Amino acid sequence: MVLLPTAVRCLRRVPLYAGRVSVHALRAFASRAQDQVASEEPTTLKTKKKYSDLPLARVLPDGSVAPPLPEWISDQVTPMRKARGRALKSLEITNSDDFVDTEPIKRTKRKSSTVDDSELIVVVSRKRRSKKTDAEDSIEADTKSRRRVRAATVDDSEESKPRKRVKKATIKQTEDEDAPPKRIRRKPLVTDEEVPKPRRRSKKLDAVEEIHETTKSRKRAKKSPEEAEAESTPRRRRSRKAVEDVNDENSHRKRTKKAAGAESDKAVAAAAQPKALFEEIQENLTKFPHCVLLTRVGQFYESYFDQAIEVSRLLNIKLTTRKWNKQFIPMCGFPLVHIDKHLKVLVQQNQRFVAMCEEFPRYRSSGEKDFDRRVVRVITPGTLIDESFLNQYENNYLLAINASISLPLNDSVEPQQYPIGLAWIDVSTGEFFSKKSDSESLRDDIARIGPREIVLHKDFDGRHTHPIFMALGEERNLISYAVPSDEFTRLSPVTSAQDASGTDEKAVADDMTDVIDVTDEVLEPARKSAVYTAEEGSAITLLTAYLEANLLEHMPALSYPDQDNGGNRMYMDSHTIKALEIRENIIEGGTTGSLLSVIKRTVTSSGTRLLVRWLCSPSTSIPEIEARQSLVEFFCSRPYFREDLVGALAKLEDASRIVQKFLLGRGDTSDLLAVHTTIETWSHLKFRIERERLLEAQEREENFSIYEWSSLDSLMTRFSDLDELGRRIGSAVERTDVDADEPVLEDEVEDAEPAFFKWRYGPSKWVIKPEFSETLQTLHTNLRRLLREKEDLEARLQLDYDAPSLGLRSSPGFGMHVHLARAKRDHRRINEDSNFVSINTTTTTRSYVYQEWSLLGSQIFETSMALLAAEKEAFETLRSEVNGHAASLRRNARIMDELDVTLAFANLATEMKFVKPTFSEETLFDVTHGRHPTVELGLLTNGKVFTPNSLEMNSSTRLHIITGPNMAGKSTLLRQTGLIAVLAQTGSFVPADSAHLGIVDKLFSRVGAKDDLFHNRSTFMVEMLETAEILRRATPQSLVIMDEVGRGTTVNDGLAIAYATVHHLVTQNRCRALFATHFHELSDMLGYSEQTSLSSSFESVSFLCTDVDETEAGRFTYSYRVRPGVNRDSHGLKVALLAGMPQQALTVAGNALEILKSRRGEDLSPSQFQT
Repeated sequence: MVLLPTAVRCLRRVPLYAGRVSVHALRAFASRAQDQVASEEPTTLKTKKKYSDLPLARVLPDGSVAPPLPEWISDQVTPMRKARGRALKSLEITNSDDFVDTEPIKRTKRKSSTVDDSELIVVVSRKRRSKKTDAEDSIEADTKSRRRVRAATVDDSEESKPRKRVKKATIKQTEDEDAPPKRIRRKPLVTDEEVPKPRRRSKKLDAVEEIHETTKSRKRAKKSPEEAEAESTPRRRRSRKAVEDVNDENSHRKRTKKAAGAESDKAVAAAAQPKALFEEIQENLTKFPHCVLLTRVGQFYESYFDQAIEVSRLLNIKLTTRKWNKQFIPMCGFPLVHIDKHLKVLVQQNQRFVAMCEEFPRYRSSGEKDFDRRVVRVITPGTLIDESFLNQYENNYLLAINASISLPLNDSVEPQQYPIGLAWIDVSTGEFFSKKSDSESLRDDIARIGPREIVLHKDFDGRHTHPIFMALGEERNLISYAVPSDEFTRLSPVTSAQDASGTDEKAVADDMTDVIDVTDEVLEPARKSAVYTAEEGSAITLLTAYLEANLLEHMPALSYPDQDNGGNRMYMDSHTIKALEIRENIIEGGTTGSLLSVIKRTVTSSGTRLLVRWLCSPSTSIPEIEARQSLVEFFCSRPYFREDLVGALAKLEDASRIVQKFLLGRGDTSDLLAVHTTIETWSHLKFRIERERLLEAQEREENFSIYEWSSLDSLMTRFSDLDELGRRIGSAVERTDVDADEPVLEDEVEDAEPAFFKWRYGPSKWVIKPEFSETLQTLHTNLRRLLREKEDLEARLQLDYDAPSLGLRSSPGFGMHVHLARAKRDHRRINEDSNFVSINTTTTTRSYVYQEWSLLGSQIFETSMALLAAEKEAFETLRSEVNGHAASLRRNARIMDELDVTLAFANLATEMKFVKPTFSEETLFDVTHGRHPTVELGLLTNGKVFTPNSLEMNSSTRLHIITGPNMAGKSTLLRQTGLIAVLAQTGSFVPADSAHLGIVDKLFSRVGAKDDLFHNRSTFMVEMLETAEILRRATPQSLVIMDEVGRGTTVNDGLAIAYATVHHLVTQNRCRALFATHFHELSDMLGYSEQTSLSSSFESVSFLCTDVDETEAGRFTYSYRVRPGVNRDSHGLKVALLAGMPQQALTVAGNALEILKSRRGEDLSPSQFQT
């Protein structure tokens, strides 16, 4: 008899059960047959494919092949195998340790009436061929050849004779007719002459064979001459002792192999499979040498080679090795579900760039899955999209800076002559801005923007002496480099101010249409008419090129950036933002204790981000400020209405980031539901506002003021109606929560069919409603019908076969099968029916293949897969519709953010008793009983009350000299004045009883002492740099607060510098200023008059001071009150006493102070201070 080559090789691994064939075996047979066909030469593919789906082969006594089993068994295998792909490839038939190589096939009789008595049963091992020596192979080949001939020539009379009990390989005659046949281990019935010639095998199999041959060679080299001679002698010629020795050696070898077990399998798998994987890894490492490469392999992300050592150290995970090309290489990995946790460590904490290599399924002609891997995205600190560790209350800006590489360094040229272009974007929200800056303002712009990553042109790499790095180094920003690609060459950087002035800015704007795809249907008027400078255009192209290089397949279509020209924004330098602790605490670094933490009352994450931008860039436009104030005042007067709106806003999702996620080709049905919920909330808010307006008009009648509603009306008129989109999503997506662990509609897993199909139907499974399309309706109808048929079939079988525990199930191991939970009670009538094919038996359960259920289950499975595909298509349709309304969604989200911030200001004013400030075009700053909001809240927490102070600055008293004791409140007054100016021009009410202010165009502060050793700057040098910048840049509308200028040097030098600073502020800058000092002589130098507390030399200078209240018992308290005049005692020893300075040291300090006061102006000697 001659079997086809494909069938011969596959049958060696297929167990057949005495005429009843395991569906599990059929799957393994069909899958391996197709794998073998796919690995052969293309010229033989057509011939072999014809026999690749053979279900089984049964050999009859006469050497012929029996007819195949019914076609329904084979028919139900093919769709299941194709649908499950790789899962079925790895199925195990049974415990492979029980299978061993056995003697040739023997004939036996069966009592079952369904099987021919003369039929032979072929059972073969699935276990890998054991390793044998050449002597053993020779002995075994000789024995097998003789036994094949004997088995082929035996007659029927010998078959009927009773057989003796044989070894493990012989089939025992079964006593119980219902018991399943036991598995025996046989070799295929093929004579030596009939064995086909071997075909050329795949490279993977050659690698495995190479390992086997190497192992056998090593074993032969280790054998003694006696052992080799004994094994080379035929078994029939050996002595009994020699045979026993060989048997003992074989037994030892088998025990050693079994003990090795998993280690051997791992070595073979490593040599046979990962060759292509490692080639892809090496290719990606070459393409992205600056990145940590994370490669997805199944449900894990893995790192290899030297990177694995670093990754395992940073992530604190185990480092292991993997064999490749006869070498062991370092490797580490972690589960897919932990990716966000580990990306936070790599990207945020250690500022590493991570290249994400994903796998994409590719189907062979046989239906088996293979995978292609490619890098889809490089994750950097500035390009985060929707990672769970992304701070929802802060923007994650990526800033590109364009400057000329050849800026001169001589000090004679003014810094303002060097133009610099800025462009920054938050990839997670799509907010895009640009600005023309200069080398002097760059550091302050960076502090205001707060980028997570800065991009420079590649030419700047290594040029750390360039002036641009002086601004960058102070903020310790992460710096990356990029080169604009060829498609952006039209917007090249300019090299000088003359080139910039001569550039056609309109042409630059026209060229930008080739760089940026305008996806917004309606742009803001300011954005439509914006004309970008050459510096801005170059920065935009640099930023776009960097995004292209890192986002790769997730690159969005960008709209025109908003131009931040700074003309209507208060300017604050980096020192001021830090000194006033607007965003974070200057000591601890967190938000606790900052202005933001004290005034934050917003209920949405996007509203909080807008609040931060307003605080760092207050407005200088009085109409804009008054419009915000009108909203705050409007909500303050309507507490119940305000509470309703705040409650509705709290239900909003972060629409800006969701829309951006969709534009990047990401997102799932939960995001669609979030958009639907957001649109519904917007509609509710709009309806609530209209209803409140109508009710108020009815109640107040003639007293109703349209003017009071004008600010809210002007805000809501920009609101777009998206109810149709909301209804569209609501009618398409089920409202039930989608299981986050099974994102069946994600792009990354679009081809990952479930390995185990659960028989359930309802909203928890299907996320798109059937009414969305006719296709979905038809599929849902068919699925419901099929599930009803399944229930009817299950009930009928239970009744017909008296088997209450019978159930219709599906699993990867057995496919569609009938399961008996209580087999001992319910199996008898089923076993009598030949339509049930037993495939598995345990102590209490049994499983069968049943034709009717197999066909029905396959239909259910195919319908379910079609439903998943239809839902995927429906989701893509809905995502496209959302992207089409992206501009309107973003505009509405911005309106809701403004509403959230103004409602937060109203709640803040009500809780902390803030008042509405008024503004004037004059240079005024008149505050009555002002308070420091952060200090006030801190004192209230400790049960104390803040002491307010009044302050007045106008054209006649623009500058105040403040003296007084330490810890008496001078620095608090300075910071309080700056914070009131920031809050007022943000649109908030201020902590005071009244406030009448003039617009502040620039706010400067010189508060606190610190050094900068990194740039070789002492404390005094840092102080002088900040002072010089203030004197150079302050304007008549600016506000300057300076604390203890000149304290870092000798008394005379410091006093001279303090006087010169005040003189320049008064005569040159002519700005509003507060100057706190401990140089009491400064008041005399400025012509202090005790009668008027004014200066006789400078008419715009006045004097204020703080005091200490002392008692007769020697105790003292700080009054914290500011009064006109000069306090010539700083009371430094009292502060030292409060700090816990030793009493002996305080006594020495007091004596020294008395001597210094009594001998002022005289020469001092050590003897005067000896006690």
